[in-house]
Amino acid sequence: MVEAIRFRDDDVHEEPAVSLDAFLDQSNATAVRIEAGEDARLLLPLLERLALIEVDFPVFGDGRGYSAAQILREAGYEGELRASGDVLVDQIAYMRRCGFDAFAPDAPIDPKVMDKALELYDEVYQATTDGRAPIWKRRHG
Repeated sequence: MVEAIRFRDDDVHEEPAVSLDAFLDQSNATAVRIEAGEDARLLLPLLERLALIEVDFPVFGDGRGYSAAQILREAGYEGELRASGDVLVDQIAYMRRCGFDAFAPDAPIDPKVMDKALELYDEVYQATTDGRAPIWKRRHG
């Protein structure tokens, strides 16, 4: 894994993330890792304890992590939400809209290519966690 890409101004979280099972069983950890298929809703009563939630993307086509991010952000999670694994540059804009603010891709991403991809589209068509109104809502109220 390459160095994480962060879109946050706060301190980097250095504590290693523990598995969801380990966190739920005993942990006083402040970082947890959710594997594909695990239920992010199990963390909802414990969000205030967490500084980092890392969501695994085992393959780029596995979209379950998007749902996990949306659930966590809508529930009020404000800590670092990191997508890790098979994260591709063309997914980062969509991941950001779901609430991810840090990325730990398996392969390096060229920062210039990422910046260009993030600036490509000004408008969004779906609801987002970043506060931008979808274009249809702006058009039709």
